Amino acid sequence: MSPAAPHLRLHAPIVLPCDPDCSVLRDAVVDVVADGRIAYCGPATEAPEAPEGTPVRRCSGILLPGLVNAHAHTPMTPLRGIGSDLPLPRWLREAIWPAEAKLRPEDIGAGMLLGSVEMLRHGVTTSTEMYFHGEHMAEAVLAAGSRMLFAAGILDVPGWDWRKLVDEQSAWIDADGRFLGPAHRIELCYGPHSAYALPPEALALVGEEAQRRDALVHIHVAEHAEEDAEQRAAHGSVPRMLDHLGVLDGRVAMAHAVHLDDEDIALLAAKGVGVAHCPGSNAKLASGTARLVDLLRAGIPVGLGTDGPASNDDLDVLEEARLAALLARLSTADSSALTAAQALLLATRGSADALGRDDIGALEPGRWADIVHVAVDDPAFATGLAVPDDQVLANLIWAAGSRLVRDVWVAGEQVVADGESTRVDRAGAQAAVRAVSARLHG
Repeated sequence: MSPAAPHLRLHAPIVLPCDPDCSVLRDAVVDVVADGRIAYCGPATEAPEAPEGTPVRRCSGILLPGLVNAHAHTPMTPLRGIGSDLPLPRWLREAIWPAEAKLRPEDIGAGMLLGSVEMLRHGVTTSTEMYFHGEHMAEAVLAAGSRMLFAAGILDVPGWDWRKLVDEQSAWIDADGRFLGPAHRIELCYGPHSAYALPPEALALVGEEAQRRDALVHIHVAEHAEEDAEQRAAHGSVPRMLDHLGVLDGRVAMAHAVHLDDEDIALLAAKGVGVAHCPGSNAKLASGTARLVDLLRAGIPVGLGTDGPASNDDLDVLEEARLAALLARLSTADSSALTAAQALLLATRGSADALGRDDIGALEPGRWADIVHVAVDDPAFATGLAVPDDQVLANLIWAAGSRLVRDVWVAGEQVVADGESTRVDRAGAQAAVRAVSARLHG
């Protein structure tokens, strides 16, 4: 059966499909069909003939999949810079939680809108968000044209009823389905905050409700050495506790996973649990360095997360890829511990795999046409593109990064053109967040 006729053809001197081998395709095209999915990605000489009149966009640089942020709290953009020199436990208790208590639902929407625009400008087309007031967040994401996995935050703290939070997310999924919006832009998930912020019965219930709906459970695990002392004393580790409660029998993506032992790593591999590695936030909060090389060697699907814009403080997944490679090399004293190709795969295919998604993270037929165009008219690529494949990838990860992102498509729709959103007035979005910040500090 021949592929469907393209609705749009993108043609570039270099295409990085982010297949498992991280191939570098030269003089290649990506065909997008009318439903927003990819029909073909490969050499231009082997592309199916496009009907007369098919729009062809000739890009001057590199095409790659939309980056996937595997862990974020993007609505915290109004809190950026608060308590930035505190360790994690004090940062949460003294700076962040008091400020978050003052946020209104519309503030969360404003923060999510600006953060979505920021991520798209960095080439990040999908983010996994653990936060609250999902309707406002979904509205912001749909306005920006990006994607979101919304893991509704669930905590057992004064002012919050964890049972009600679980019931509300279950009811939303039951009413509207797991996917919402055009081209499946929103996926509904569960976001139990952590083992230290919820009783065991809550974690067990979340696992049951999520498995009943084939929904993702996204949870902070082993971020800080001291945070789970009680659970470690009782169960040996948080992963072992979650396994005992049955949570790991479904789709699970753990954020951070810094303080794991060999038994934990073997357990995650056996259960197919994904990990969202957050090197920038972990470094800034001095939480530690995850055993990235060991996780990958064990076959665990690992992606990259920025964490929140108040703990990182950016929303730049290519920067996380660079940091992941640097810290992996430093922590193992091995300059070959993580290559540029492996770092790029963490930011794309790896993040999709960690979240249990096979429809994003790569330029392959059947996946959504979430595509990023990186410019090469810059000193980062002064050696040109007629260099060995490894050098192209090295220049992208080590030298260029997201500052050279020029155009972005989500489901075949251009949402960033020449570095700016095609849908959102960035100045207005920034002003809205500035107003929220002024009220919080006033």
